Amino acid sequence: MRDYWLSKLFFDLQSPKVAAEFRADRDSVLDRYSLSPEVRKALAENDAPFLAQRTNAYLLRYYFFTIGMKDAEFVQRLRGG
Repeated sequence: MRDYWLSKLFFDLQSPKVAAEFRADRDSVLDRYSLSPEVRKALAENDAPFLAQRTNAYLLRYYFFTIGMKDAEFVQRLRGG
């Protein structure tokens, strides 16, 4: 099941301005979106498998790139390791 607000967040983070705001004050950016407590928890924990079930794979990958996660760690997290 896709989560519109999570996908919208990930899409919006493609904007350099929004990405910079997110890095500076994550909570203020997250507050702009109607995210469930479970999604916010998954974002805080970088829970890739949980997030992958709720958004487009390309947006998910871009999100982890935006937060500075290396590919090897992203793949490991995606596999649940």
